[in-house]
Amino acid sequence: MKTYRPRQAGFVSPEAPSPTRYSSGHTEVRPANDRSAASHASELAQYLVPTEPYYRPVSDEVTLFEAAYSVRMPMMLKGPTGCGKTRFVEYMAWRLGKPLITVACNEDMTASDLVGRYLLDTDGTRWQDGPLALAARYGGICYLDEVVEARQDTTVVIHPLTDARRILPLERKGEVIEAHPDFQVVISYNPGYQSLMKDLKQSTKQRFGALDFSYPEHEVEAEIVAHESGVSTQDAANLVHIAERARNLKGHGLDEGISTRMLIYAGSLMAAGVPALSACRVALVRPITDDPDMRDALDAAVSTYF
Repeated sequence: MKTYRPRQAGFVSPEAPSPTRYSSGHTEVRPANDRSAASHASELAQYLVPTEPYYRPVSDEVTLFEAAYSVRMPMMLKGPTGCGKTRFVEYMAWRLGKPLITVACNEDMTASDLVGRYLLDTDGTRWQDGPLALAARYGGICYLDEVVEARQDTTVVIHPLTDARRILPLERKGEVIEAHPDFQVVISYNPGYQSLMKDLKQSTKQRFGALDFSYPEHEVEAEIVAHESGVSTQDAANLVHIAERARNLKGHGLDEGISTRMLIYAGSLMAAGVPALSACRVALVRPITDDPDMRDALDAAVSTYF
């Protein structure tokens, strides 16, 4: 499975063959049920999730997402970094059997990075679909990770795809893509991290259903850490205890607490033979703070359990 990482200079994606075009005034419209479009469904085959990702449900999020997909409701996943939002999307794409195109959003990303652009090659000028256009044209889940990192004038291009119209205008090409019946947009962000200048506009938020994510309960998180890293259940539980202490310091010296992802990193080091104290310093303490006093406090917490 590929992940798009747009940059200002562009991106690389497979060029889609041109389905039959239908004229609608001065704009080309490609119906989603066009036979030619269906024949090119293999364009997204490389974005299928090949094996089942490990995901431990913590509530009814799987059932709710399946219901949302059944009516093609755009979905928004909100929660702290490293709590499992991306893994959840990968798991749901595998469960639904749909291609997943992931876009790592950033402040340099332009609308052309999402919808596409004309490129020059040895044969002349050709159009290349962006990840959003590719998913909409052939039917896949387009996942915009950390969407608030993108400029607001870029994210508005998803608006016509996230209401009853389900279309994507390609203004430079003079074409309108009618979204494939299997197409869905999913976005994610950390609502406690971005500034007011980087928050989503209400006109964007109200186009999505939303699922709240947080760090799992102690026993569940320990189970996840043990499974993903290979450490013992007891060591995983101790790592979670350390994380819980750090999370209580968020806003009191720490901008962010220790995430589940970081616990898995620490557990993986321990499973590889690194002493627990060293593994925790490298994977848990040093990445989240440069303050000497805060480091000492976190090191003391690590020493309590290891």
